[in-house]
Amino acid sequence: MRAPGFWVTLLLLSLIGCGRPFRVETPPGMVEIDSEGTYAYRALAPEGVVVGIRVVDSHRGDLEFWTRATELRMRQLNGYALLGTADVRSRDGTPGRELRFGHDEKGKPYLYAIRVYVTQPRLIVVETGGPKEVVVRYQTSLDWMQSSIAVR
Repeated sequence: MRAPGFWVTLLLLSLIGCGRPFRVETPPGMVEIDSEGTYAYRALAPEGVVVGIRVVDSHRGDLEFWTRATELRMRQLNGYALLGTADVRSRDGTPGRELRFGHDEKGKPYLYAIRVYVTQPRLIVVETGGPKEVVVRYQTSLDWMQSSIAVR
């Protein structure tokens, strides 16, 4: 019979790799909330700005494919206007792409940004959004959060 320490070590080793395949810090002024459905991480500001991170395992396609697929879905199916794109890098140097969108809801402007990172075998999608005036006020915190993301 093996010592109890062996089983504890084996259990701990089996847990390595479990959990989120990314690291992120919750932005100042926001709190992490329970993830729902397809989100691996969510944070919320009292005024309605939301951050969400989705992870898709075993995907196919490269960064260009997922950038184009995201743009088409947001524009054609969801009715958002593309405001701009930018190349980005995660904290650990993984290349990605940010797409910024806008739309009006009941006469009120909203901003929505999506960052796409492709790591084999995962697609990691970081979403931020909310009413334009509030997103603008939280922009420094959202930028800080984006700079904290490291994908594995």
